[in-house]
Amino acid sequence: MKLILTADVTGLGGPGDIVEVKDGYGRNYLLPRGLAILATKGAAKQVEVIRRAQDTRRVRDLDHAKELKASLEGLGSVTLKAKAASGSKKLFGSVTSSDVVSAVRAAGGPALDKRAVELSGHIKTVGKHSVNVRLHPEVTVALAVEVSAAG
Repeated sequence: MKLILTADVTGLGGPGDIVEVKDGYGRNYLLPRGLAILATKGAAKQVEVIRRAQDTRRVRDLDHAKELKASLEGLGSVTLKAKAASGSKKLFGSVTSSDVVSAVRAAGGPALDKRAVELSGHIKTVGKHSVNVRLHPEVTVALAVEVSAAG
C-alpha cells in the first residue's frame, strides 16, 4: 500500500514522504490516526503543500519544544507513587508512559503527550529511573523519575 505521510513516523519517514507499507499497518494504524493519506495522483500534487505546512509548523514547534524542555529541566526529579510489595522493591505491575505524564503534570510541569515519553524498558522496581521525552525530532529531554512505594 502506497501512502503519503502527513506527520513524522518513527522508523518510517517524515511529512510528505511517499512510503510503501503493509496493508494492515496502513489501514489500521497510519490512516485512522491521520499520520498518512493514500497516495493518489491528486494527493501526490499535495506533497509540496504538506511539506511547506510542516516546515512552518516545525519552526514554531521547535521554539515551543525548547520552552517545554526548559520547564521540564526546571522540575528536576519527578516523584511517582506505585503499588509495591511490602518489604520489597518490586512493583505490582510496571510504570507506564501515562503514569509519567500524570506525575509530571502533578509536579507542576507541562501537559505532555504520552506518546512523547520513551521508556527505555519496563520500570518494575522502586528507585530512580531515567526516561526520555521526545518533544520534537530535534529536542529530547532526559527526565529523572523517582518511583516510590505506595501501600
